Amino acid sequence: MSNTYQTEVAKRFTIYNSLFLDLPFDDIYRTGTLLPILSSACHKGFEEGKTPKEIINQFFEGMMSSHSMKEKHNLLFQLVQYVERQVVLFDSIEDAAFEKINDVKGQGTMNALISRAESDKKKEELIEKLRTFSIRLTLTAHPTQFYPGNVLAIITDLETAIRNNDLGSIDSLLRQLGKTAFINREKPSPYEEAVSLCWFLEHVFYKSIPDILARVLRKLDIPLHEWDNPDLLKVGFWPGGDRDGNPFVTHQITMSVADKLQETILKCLYRDIRKVRRRLTFTGVEPLMLEAEKGIYKTLFSGEKVFKSKEELLEVLLKARDIIIEKHDGLFLDLLDEYILKVNVFGFYFASMDMRQDSRKHEALWEEIIEVTEGKDALAAYKDATEKEKIEKILNFKTLPSPQSLKDEFHQEMLESIASISYVQDNNGTEGLHRYIISNCQSALHILQVYQLNKLTLAPKGNLKLDIVPLFETIDDLAAAPGIMEQLYTDPVYAKHLKSRGGKQTIMLGFSDGTKDGGYIRANWSILRAKEGLTLMSRKYDVSVIFFDGRGGPPARGGGNMHNFYASLGDQVENEEIQVTIQGQTISANYGKPVSCTYNLEQLLSAGLENHLYPTVDNRLTEDQKALIDEMADISYQAYKEFKSHPQFVPYLEKVTPLKFFGKTNIGSRPLKRSKGEGMKFEDLRAIPFVGSWAQMKQNIPGFYGVGKAIDEMEKRGKKDQVVKLYQDSLFFRSLMGNSMQSLAKSFYPATAYLKDDKTYGDFWALMHEEYQRSFDKILEVSGMSTLLEDNEVSKKSIEIREKIVLPLITIQQFAIQEMLDAGKENTILQKLILRTMFGIINAARNAA
Repeated sequence: MSNTYQTEVAKRFTIYNSLFLDLPFDDIYRTGTLLPILSSACHKGFEEGKTPKEIINQFFEGMMSSHSMKEKHNLLFQLVQYVERQVVLFDSIEDAAFEKINDVKGQGTMNALISRAESDKKKEELIEKLRTFSIRLTLTAHPTQFYPGNVLAIITDLETAIRNNDLGSIDSLLRQLGKTAFINREKPSPYEEAVSLCWFLEHVFYKSIPDILARVLRKLDIPLHEWDNPDLLKVGFWPGGDRDGNPFVTHQITMSVADKLQETILKCLYRDIRKVRRRLTFTGVEPLMLEAEKGIYKTLFSGEKVFKSKEELLEVLLKARDIIIEKHDGLFLDLLDEYILKVNVFGFYFASMDMRQDSRKHEALWEEIIEVTEGKDALAAYKDATEKEKIEKILNFKTLPSPQSLKDEFHQEMLESIASISYVQDNNGTEGLHRYIISNCQSALHILQVYQLNKLTLAPKGNLKLDIVPLFETIDDLAAAPGIMEQLYTDPVYAKHLKSRGGKQTIMLGFSDGTKDGGYIRANWSILRAKEGLTLMSRKYDVSVIFFDGRGGPPARGGGNMHNFYASLGDQVENEEIQVTIQGQTISANYGKPVSCTYNLEQLLSAGLENHLYPTVDNRLTEDQKALIDEMADISYQAYKEFKSHPQFVPYLEKVTPLKFFGKTNIGSRPLKRSKGEGMKFEDLRAIPFVGSWAQMKQNIPGFYGVGKAIDEMEKRGKKDQVVKLYQDSLFFRSLMGNSMQSLAKSFYPATAYLKDDKTYGDFWALMHEEYQRSFDKILEVSGMSTLLEDNEVSKKSIEIREKIVLPLITIQQFAIQEMLDAGKENTILQKLILRTMFGIINAARNAA
């Protein structure tokens, strides 16, 4: 496969890269000629131990000695532009070669799993599991996609041109790319974020999901129109409903996004029914198809709700189906069945929205509700009460005050937001928005507060058609989670609600803030242990628990190889559904084209099913193995806590890294941090700029820190052989180490080595570099590899080329940072240079934040 990658990607990039010399930039030929010289100077300079300032200044002396500083800076900006577009070209070439560099018909595909199940006499067991299993891929509003929408469209067309070896189109598209801005002038609104993600729904998921389902069902001899598990593959959606730390998401936005989702799916269904109707021109059938087409048209364009639900549309389609079988020999029945499948899967909502808010906001809202309705003395008594007394107080509320009676405008908006759920459910169906997620959930009280707010607002006299989903994030919260859920399962009010929701409880577990809080090993291990504890607790009370992972994309946020991760979970973790968040570049890189989306969805589906059908010792940890990982997690956690408590930790993030510039990139509507205060507090930092800042510095701390220390300490305790055996025997541990390898492979400490001589940050940098080197060496020793990612040549080669392309950007960014640190003051031009380099660096990494 590595030879194929070399031919299809690396060599093609070299050939097409030469086209850049004709791009319509100012002084493009000079820029294109100087870039390889700078790139070589960077590579050689870092090998010789030079600082970014020395490398850039020597480059200026050799190439621009008589030019002004303004002209030199202008050249750096031009070089940044040039490299940005090289990254786009490389992305497009790699995407165009997807089928050739990935085994799209081999292991991990559904065809392979079905063939294996048939030969092992497990076909019926597989079918039974498919009827209850579900994959839910949730697209989040988290801003890590640095490409504006118009650039994404060019990338799509460029990929097609490269597939077709259409040199003329490639040249034209590269010229268009040269004239197209890579930066949004203004921050997108939450609605605009939703519209951007609707592009993926319409052009990718609408094609890929039915394609997978149709192939699987046909191979298993299951009629498409009879398939009764439309949730087998589905899409979740956070833009428009995710309020956590985003004051720009209002109830009006929620309703507008729900309308946009319905409009998008109806457009897709209308476009398709016109194609189907062209074939179904038979007596008795055509009038029904025309009725369906006109009904969708009026529902979509005239505002007349001819079809209020998918069931009403399906009723017409199934009548037509019966007539085709009875009177027309089943002609073109497969076309209609495929269409019926799409209606079944996507309904009138396309993707299920989630509402999300921080537990502290609900607490503050209840305090004002109590003060408004019962007075200050009642509020004081509430604040002094025990958790049990607070729960009793809240559950005894019969009505809520009107939003207008509250003084706090944010609290008014919170009540309006909850009320907007009924609008979405009435228009898009219950599936359109049926979950409320509680960030920073730390107690049963937090869950019951949200339950009661929604119950009194949406269903005061009936059953609440909404799942209350706690999100446990920090290490302490994960450890407390099973006890919190037991308290809820035994609460009469909540138990009754759960029963009305089919006895299912969804629990979200967050990688991002877990890693930020406890470091790489401890966060991942705490989540697995929490899942095991929650599985035991839920089985004890006969509750079907579903885990929702806030994985994001990068290894530091729980990303990396998802297929291996889910294949590694044994039978001690409930496996009814796989639910996971996807964001930013991970959406466009892994799910941005029908072929890659189909491949990655199948890998995920296959991993979950295989874990059920073929449990092995590889995915069931023994008590000894658990004790070993526990010990390593403790060592790693302690090392990370010491590092995090270093006096320079927050100042380094604030003063040295590009953290503060994330808020100026105009890539998302969400503020940089949760609080409104001026000072930078670690607990208020969002996970994305936190992880992204380390990625910009090519230090990637959250993805490995403490790993080397843990292995080294185990060796000192005489347990290195046990760790090596653990790596060989446990898929979970191999996946953990493999994802950490990705973080290490994307690190480049020579770029920041100048900091070791800095009076303020020298010791801090040395601490980071020491752990990087230790982790690098120890992971190789445990894995038995001579180089990182030796077992994944394609990823290894891709990372190598990408890092080589952006090396000049890394150097330019660090040159600007070093200049300002040495000068001891800010510089507007250098700040702008740092900001401009961020885009190419993060786009090249694809899953760095």
